[in-house]
Amino acid sequence: MKKKSTSSKSKTDFARLDKMKDEDIDLSDAPEITPEMFAKAIVRRGLRPRTKTQLTLRVDSDVLEWYKKHGRGYQKKSICCYTLTCRNIKDSRQSLV
Repeated sequence: MKKKSTSSKSKTDFARLDKMKDEDIDLSDAPEITPEMFAKAIVRRGLRPRTKTQLTLRVDSDVLEWYKKHGRGYQKKSICCYTLTCRNIKDSRQSLV
């Protein structure tokens, strides 16, 4: 059974926005952000900070070569793929096996 989308279709005119220049944007209702405001800013991603753990992982040689042939940052790209896969499994309530 397919899930119904809970969001409505955007009514934003993206073509018009793409043609706008920075000076055409009305920022009168938004205060200018100062360096002091940035210094006090706090980025929150949930209640607990995300920590990283060092891990040694064995992967098939062909998988490693596939990532490496895409150039610099292959380790980060592989971790991103792993993370997205785990989140998708968690969101869909599937098991790994």
